[in-house]
Amino acid sequence: LTLGIFFERLWIFRGLEKKTRELATQVIDCIARSDVAAARAACEASDIPAAEMLAEGLRWDNVAVEDLDGIFGTMRAERVTGLRRGIWIIGTTGSLAPFVGLFGTVIGIIRAFGEMAVHGSSGFAVVALGISEALVATAAGLGVAIVALLLFNYLQVRVQSVANTYARACERVIQALLYVGSQKGSAASSG
Repeated sequence: LTLGIFFERLWIFRGLEKKTRELATQVIDCIARSDVAAARAACEASDIPAAEMLAEGLRWDNVAVEDLDGIFGTMRAERVTGLRRGIWIIGTTGSLAPFVGLFGTVIGIIRAFGEMAVHGSSGFAVVALGISEALVATAAGLGVAIVALLLFNYLQVRVQSVANTYARACERVIQALLYVGSQKGSAASSG
């Protein structure tokens, strides 16, 4: 399950940052030409999560920058939540696996002492099988935990990286809208 979620998330993240930067650049180029309709069309033609986010921001005309930033912030939060889907299972596996290993260790030790009680004698030969099972359970639990936590942390870093790319794309679009708006205002006041 952990590996399945990990590879599914990798598939989702594949090229996402690059595609987001490219879409933002395309949208900004359209805005710079005062062609908001083309910017919206570019967003509608794209299948990445940032496209819907940028399209939503472009739907609002004559909105204060703070409000537009809030709109983008809400959309970013929704997209980032979607990127985190299922990652919690990997984190939970990583945090629970040592306890499962410890449980196996306790069962193995109980079994070893049970064998001593049944045979009425002590010694390594009597408890070796139970201790062996206990050590295997501990090693398996730790192995699963180590792998799961590495994968979880990697995915968390990737999600944050994509979230940062989304934030920069939104900031760049807002700056482009402000720039074009200021150019229109300068042209109107000088004309």
